[in-house]
Amino acid sequence: MTFVPEPLDPDDERPPYEQVARSLSAAIRTRKLAPGDKLPSHSKLTELYGFARATIQRALRDLEDEGLVVSRKGSGVYVRNRTERPAGLRAYLEQAFAADNVTIDFAGFSSETLHSALQEPIDKIRVGRLSPSSIRIRILVPDMSIPQAAPVLREDCSDDPRLRHRMHDMMVGFTRSIANSITELSHLGLVQKTDVSVRIHSGTQFFKLYVINQQDAFFGYYPIRPNKVAIQGEVIEFFDLVGADATLFHYSLNDGESQSGAEQVEQARSWFDSVWTTIGKDLNADGS
Repeated sequence: MTFVPEPLDPDDERPPYEQVARSLSAAIRTRKLAPGDKLPSHSKLTELYGFARATIQRALRDLEDEGLVVSRKGSGVYVRNRTERPAGLRAYLEQAFAADNVTIDFAGFSSETLHSALQEPIDKIRVGRLSPSSIRIRILVPDMSIPQAAPVLREDCSDDPRLRHRMHDMMVGFTRSIANSITELSHLGLVQKTDVSVRIHSGTQFFKLYVINQQDAFFGYYPIRPNKVAIQGEVIEFFDLVGADATLFHYSLNDGESQSGAEQVEQARSWFDSVWTTIGKDLNADGS
């Protein structure tokens, strides 16, 4: 099958090599370019993207550094057979929103990363570059009204309600912003049906999980790091779960090399649904 890239955004201000690398990365992660596939030649990619050969070469080097492709001397550039390695969420999410019915299940600490990653596809829906018929997002986060394993005071790992209240406010802010942005798309007539639901549970969330369009899962662990924050004029040192440092690994139902990717996705879907339908409690609109 002939590879045809998604059109690049003419308003994208990033360097051309980053745009090409992101486009090819998204094609690999969505299996438009499957494991073992040979990428089009440098000259063909130059023709497809409309950029200079040096730009294409730089983009391919970045993909090779990322572990997504391998260059074989005298043969060409190929998608690696194993792509269950650190993965970028943003590029994949944008491709996922090209589907007619978009579903995202997220389990994590605050939904901050999800909030950030959604901004670009939402903007593209607003300007007509993406047009899904429906969007359903389910968000599962810990109940910060009760003590958690983290955040806790650095001195003795004891609970501090001020840290939990701060985390709760952040979580409510991000989830409310996601809900408002997605609902607005429906009100504007840009998406026929939208639904954003948030549930809380009593366990500490030591990992983040995304299940996207029921086909792909991204999974990563939250490292615990020392942190400090000023609350009511007092600087508090504490141990925090750091989402920005969580490396995500990508698994897909479309993995052709083995059943491991499909099994990972099935287990992720099963785990999420089990928590959502049993111990998950609806988070009210006022954040309670």
